[in-house]
Amino acid sequence: MKTVVLSGSGVTVEDVVAVARHGAKVEAGPALAGKLEEARRVLDRVAASGQKIYGLNTGLGANLGTEISGDAAAFQRQLVEGRSGAVGEPLPAEIVRATMFTRAATLAVGGSGISPHVFSALLAALDAGVHPVMPSLGSIGASDLLVMTALARLLIGEGEADLSGERLPAGEALRRAGLKPVALAPKDGLSLVSSSAVSVGQGALAVADGLAVFTQQQQAGALTIEGIGANSNSLDVRSQAARPAFGQEQAAEGLRALLAGEAPGPRTLQAPLSIRCMASIHGALLHAIGQARQAVEIELNSAADNPLVLARDGVVLSTGNFHTAALALAFEGLGLAMAQAAAASAARFVQLTGPGRNGLPKYLSPVGGASAGFVPLQKAVSAILAAIRHKANPVVLDFLPVSEGVEDHATQAPLAVAKCADMVALWRRLVAFELMAAAQAVDLRDGLRLAPGTAAVHARVCGVVRPLHEDRPLGEDADRLYDALSSGKWQA
Repeated sequence: MKTVVLSGSGVTVEDVVAVARHGAKVEAGPALAGKLEEARRVLDRVAASGQKIYGLNTGLGANLGTEISGDAAAFQRQLVEGRSGAVGEPLPAEIVRATMFTRAATLAVGGSGISPHVFSALLAALDAGVHPVMPSLGSIGASDLLVMTALARLLIGEGEADLSGERLPAGEALRRAGLKPVALAPKDGLSLVSSSAVSVGQGALAVADGLAVFTQQQQAGALTIEGIGANSNSLDVRSQAARPAFGQEQAAEGLRALLAGEAPGPRTLQAPLSIRCMASIHGALLHAIGQARQAVEIELNSAADNPLVLARDGVVLSTGNFHTAALALAFEGLGLAMAQAAAASAARFVQLTGPGRNGLPKYLSPVGGASAGFVPLQKAVSAILAAIRHKANPVVLDFLPVSEGVEDHATQAPLAVAKCADMVALWRRLVAFELMAAAQAVDLRDGLRLAPGTAAVHARVCGVVRPLHEDRPLGEDADRLYDALSSGKWQA
């Protein structure tokens, strides 16, 4: 089993996936304890000097002017409990694990001043599989503060937790795992909750899934070119170099690899735009996935704390680094690029399953007559595309000033990321439909010899869905193929 070692840098999307989905262990690097201890000493020294430090000796938000005196550690517990306002269905376990790992990775950068024992307790809970029950609604993207309180409450033994699929009081879950609740020192509560770890963690999973579906979309597109008898000259390397738009040459290269060795034969002079412009459409999407990855990995390796402890300089600064405008915009852009690719996939499905094109029978039905063939699925494709288009509408401007106007801007990053993740799943369903139709078209072309790459894709599809010889419930076939594409074991 993989072990991810945290040092404060070098964390990737793949690390998040390994921990969230595959149970990879997480360890602190050999120099990390010293880094965290030094940041804590600086925080304590600056606080002892009398400097006002947000969330340590002052209230939060509109209570900024309220001085905290007396038991500062008790205030941290109050801070956590008083902001536990998230509601709704609990987040899935993989998103909770991604959140826990993301917060650990960003704490390891060393800008929070968190107590080392609290950091160690977070790693211990993650590796023991003790996950807070995290309600899904409550963050507007000015950090995921309300949702993150579930993590802080778990570590102090409050709230509820999931352990091996059983929902328990947090204290009981910790006890069964051989762990104990921690005591929060000044600022520890704020360090745990003032983070966009939910948005970043789920964003990492969405990027990984987007890359997987992109590969499957390339396969479906190439098989469509074969099945419909389209001219692939538009993929010529010279054509792509003439207008090297973002990602276009890379997408074309992947399609050419799938089609390498395709048999000569009659081809259309120019295919419909959803086919002829495939490299442009897929290239723009690949670039958007790359932008989202970059935004996520910047967050994974940054100190986005407020206040920020700069141990090397011995200072504590107020910052706006918790604000995730760039992350939100990256995922809004990814959603639009995905919707565009999904629309092209849907258009190709309609081309394949229409009244008959390039010698294909009407509706891809080998029997003709009153046979419905594939044409009823055009309605399902249209419905799925409508759902994708609905989710592609931007949300980054949908916020209200809160906390007496102190918090008068928000990014809606968690909503931008969550709807993007939903779109990935819907898009994968369209890819399943296109693969089914393209494989059927190939089967209906007598004597067609596929390229090795597309032949492998065709064989993989036919291993899940048999060719259509007479009308049957194709929705069930589409579900089976979607499950195969989603399994993480799809190869071609």
